[in-house]
Amino acid sequence: MRIVDARVIVCSPGRNFVTLKLVTEDGLYGLGDATLNGRELAVVSYLQDHVVPLLIGRDARRIEDTWQYLYKGAYWRGGPVGMTAIASVDMALWDILGKAANVPVYRLLGGASREAVMVYGHANGKDVEETVAATAHYLELGYKAVRAQCGIPGLASTYGVGRGGMFYEPAEPGLPPENVWSTEKYLSFVPSLFARLREEFGPEPHLLHDVHHRLTPIEAARLGKALEPCHLFWMEDPVPAEVQDGFRLIRHHTTTPIAVGEVFSSIFDCRHLIQEQLIDYIRSTVVHAGGLTHLRKIAHLAEMYRVRTGCHGATDLSPVCMAAALHFDLSVHNFGIQEYMRHTDETDQVFPHAYSFEDGYMHPGDAPGLGVDIDEALAAQYPYARAYLPVNRREDGTAHDW
Repeated sequence: MRIVDARVIVCSPGRNFVTLKLVTEDGLYGLGDATLNGRELAVVSYLQDHVVPLLIGRDARRIEDTWQYLYKGAYWRGGPVGMTAIASVDMALWDILGKAANVPVYRLLGGASREAVMVYGHANGKDVEETVAATAHYLELGYKAVRAQCGIPGLASTYGVGRGGMFYEPAEPGLPPENVWSTEKYLSFVPSLFARLREEFGPEPHLLHDVHHRLTPIEAARLGKALEPCHLFWMEDPVPAEVQDGFRLIRHHTTTPIAVGEVFSSIFDCRHLIQEQLIDYIRSTVVHAGGLTHLRKIAHLAEMYRVRTGCHGATDLSPVCMAAALHFDLSVHNFGIQEYMRHTDETDQVFPHAYSFEDGYMHPGDAPGLGVDIDEALAAQYPYARAYLPVNRREDGTAHDW
């Protein structure tokens, strides 16, 4: 089962995706997601120029050895570009191994720890009533958990408020758009949003909120304290992820659960937060944290400290990654919840898949491997289109965390 071909496929069916396809001498192939939002071509170059030449001739079954070879052999370790590239190789190898064994990947990871995976959707609106209506829509679709984001009075735009119904894609063509931000307006508004949602829907639905790294530790502590009566499932990314000591201050002031980690690329980024129990959910992704091989190690460390998983699952992660995440979610014991942002119809057509949604839960399906394919002819009809995430500025013009 030696690798005889490795190709990087770039397409943009509504947004950019990078996919690695590995082919073995016996005709099996596996897919891996290599998408890094706004920096896609950096990963393409890393794969084509530096990784692919190392893969030809390697035994596709030696997944752990290949992971260590690519990680330790680079010397310049870690980082989002390198770890995304390694993740794509890792996913593709697990896909091949599942196909060779004729079983879904989750069975290779120890089998299912649950019957299905609880997911949350994204409800948003330009004002409170629109967000209430969007939340109601998700609950009608069967979701048990909903992330709520809302336009902030006095601000022209804010993170999480999409341009359409079910789909939210913040990356835009051209140069990065610049948004205006006010922490003061945000902090004075958000508690009233969730008070209104609890008034409307009662205590049963799980409600989540993403701060998106925008607060200082004491500001985040204030928000968490104010949201305690609303019993959030979690408050996500309250401060920039690298401000790790700040999580201790937040912890001292509020019992609102904390989630972080979508920007982490290795276990070393989150070890401190997990071991000191400064967070409740680790949100690292299959594609940006080194693949299934490395993400499982993060989950096993987290399990020791009663920290649960809550993997990032935005639309900038392709259906290949979504499938890999679901296999991971179904298998690990300390699963918490999975983010699920639905892809566009065009994306689903390019990436036909076996995973499914029903009544607030998802299952990766029982197709061999990851259960996702790529229609390369159709993908070629959607060429790459450069796009950037927005840049935030305070009202006085100071650059701020987006």
